[in-house]
Amino acid sequence: MTSPILIALRRLSAPDRFADSLRVLLALGGVMLFCGLAGRMDMMIPLLLGVIAAALAETDDGWRKRVHALVGTLVCFSIGAFTVQLLFAWPWPFALTLAAGSFVLVMLGAASPRYATITNATLLLSVYTMIGMDQHSASAHAFWREPALLVAGAAWYGLLAIVWSAVFLQQPVRLALARLYASLGEYLAVKARLFEPVQDLPVAERRAELAQCNQHVVAALNACRLTLIDRLDRRHPHPALNRALTLYLAAQDIHERASSSHYPYAQLARSFFHSDVLFRCQRVMQSLAGDCRARAAAARLGEPYRDAGRSGIALAELRAALEHRRHLQDPPPAELMQALDRLLLNVTRLHARIRCAEADPPQGEDNALQNPSPDSLREAWGRVRLQLTPTSARFRHALRLGLAMLAGYGVLRWVHPEQGYWILLTVMLVCQPDFGATRTRVLQRVVGTVLGLVTGWALLKLFPATPAQLALTVVAGVLFFVARYRKYLAASAAVTVLVLLAFNQVGNGFELIWPRLLDTLIGGALAVAATFLVLPDWRERELRLLFARTLEADAAYLQQILAQYGSGKRDDLPYRIARRDAQDADATLSAHLSSALSDAAGQRLDDEHALRLLAASQELIGHLSALGAHRQVLPAEPGNLRLVDTGMALADHLHAMAASLRAQSGVPQDPPAQIDVPHGNEVQDLMAAQLGLVHAQLPALGERARHLLQARA
Repeated sequence: MTSPILIALRRLSAPDRFADSLRVLLALGGVMLFCGLAGRMDMMIPLLLGVIAAALAETDDGWRKRVHALVGTLVCFSIGAFTVQLLFAWPWPFALTLAAGSFVLVMLGAASPRYATITNATLLLSVYTMIGMDQHSASAHAFWREPALLVAGAAWYGLLAIVWSAVFLQQPVRLALARLYASLGEYLAVKARLFEPVQDLPVAERRAELAQCNQHVVAALNACRLTLIDRLDRRHPHPALNRALTLYLAAQDIHERASSSHYPYAQLARSFFHSDVLFRCQRVMQSLAGDCRARAAAARLGEPYRDAGRSGIALAELRAALEHRRHLQDPPPAELMQALDRLLLNVTRLHARIRCAEADPPQGEDNALQNPSPDSLREAWGRVRLQLTPTSARFRHALRLGLAMLAGYGVLRWVHPEQGYWILLTVMLVCQPDFGATRTRVLQRVVGTVLGLVTGWALLKLFPATPAQLALTVVAGVLFFVARYRKYLAASAAVTVLVLLAFNQVGNGFELIWPRLLDTLIGGALAVAATFLVLPDWRERELRLLFARTLEADAAYLQQILAQYGSGKRDDLPYRIARRDAQDADATLSAHLSSALSDAAGQRLDDEHALRLLAASQELIGHLSALGAHRQVLPAEPGNLRLVDTGMALADHLHAMAASLRAQSGVPQDPPAQIDVPHGNEVQDLMAAQLGLVHAQLPALGERARHLLQARA
């Protein structure tokens, strides 16, 4: 039985950012304590900046991989810091290296998310080095002093993070599973809103909202997979980690069932307008959403999941309501009743999957995970080389950032060479891959900086004593890391307070207020100008290729599904990869469209077209997911073989549409003929119905593809 003390500690550490915040608190507090006891406050700022850079470079790995990542991070930090130190006094070489280095570091991030995190932090630490050397005659010290202190601060945080990861091995896994099941709960809650018997149900808008939730689910699935890959040991399996792997694989199956679509919702709403059936469907989905949230809470606290029983009651009531409708004198059309029967079957199995998610998988089932990290430097370079083209969003972002950093350096040399390197810091932090995100980040940065300057000024006045200011510096640093993902405005305010309080220990913090504000405004303006003027990232340019990638991934997913109707359901690695690729492509397309719709200044994209494209893509993946969720062995009969051939022809047509989008040629006009299959067993009827729904989506998909090609022309 778990002890009350352990339960209390788990509840205390349950919040997502608790562990990160506590590590930052210990790291910053350790720096303050060391500098205070040693009487070396002049070392505090570079050590603090090194801690912050290392914390931003942190990846959610196991402790063994953290050791390798820390060594690589410290090497990159050392190269960046000493390069700045060497060229700082030579403006022209420094300017060219700054632009080229910014471009190279962003491009190296194409190798993997881990590379991207480290390279972004390296660029940040390089700017920190410039700021440190610019303050209070840092050049009067030894050549190696500033880089060494920055790297020492980073090493101190890295060692602390490694020890933490070794001691609290299971905590990141529990939190990753909790975020995953919480996102599934939110997805099901939004999906429930589609089951409303109203005549003018805004299906496209509901689909757009559901697509945003799906992005969060896909991101949580990918993050959880990475967390497990870094900790699973096939030679010495850990029971808790194996249970976590089982819960992750169950979440994939839950997501497939949750995203299934068995019939057009608008037609269901019209047919059951005077019935309570859809309300009961909605109640079942809401109950299942609550079950997923309960699983998330249990995973977060490391406690066993307990089924509250509400979903079982709601399912029984839905089953009774359907039986009542079936025996009316004027029952609904058989086609609609079959669709609701399949929906009932799906949510029943969904309920069972959520309730028994930790059940051991069938004997011999493939539970391997695909590692997205490159296996060698050659593979990493190959990924980078693929992005070296103006059609790549990463290439355009790297070019813009490099030019913006070059322009920022020119402006700071012209406006105020002293204390002007905050311009480069602002450019680096607010320049985003698209115009809308950059504009939003600039506004948040400016407002946060103003609030931080006002708050910092007040704190300097209210707490003139050094110990109080040091304590407040640590608090501001912790608040920055708590808010940096979800509340960037608050994070900007917190880090501004940290800067004022920290620099007040080696000089006069009040002197930084106006330069900091001016530099933030200049840096934000340069970032917006670069994003708007340098290879402007109008949404319609990428949308064609993203839609093509989505159609290709959906076609590959359909082919894997059809193969399993011949061999039987098995969640092996090829099937899970195809399913994940389809969901990833759909989530990327949804994110692109959502960003375009929220960016009125830079989209050049018709709102109605975007919503229709989003709805068509969502309906297609929903019908495919339903086909995958009901996988069973299909007897090798002539009618069944014709069904499989029809499905393969649909997949080929999706591939052809994708190829025409890539080649900017004519979209295939004639979809494959839909065959009439005589009514047979349940599996045959279900497969024929779902393939018919996929076939019905082809005209809408073709229309969207032709619209994109016409807009491109």
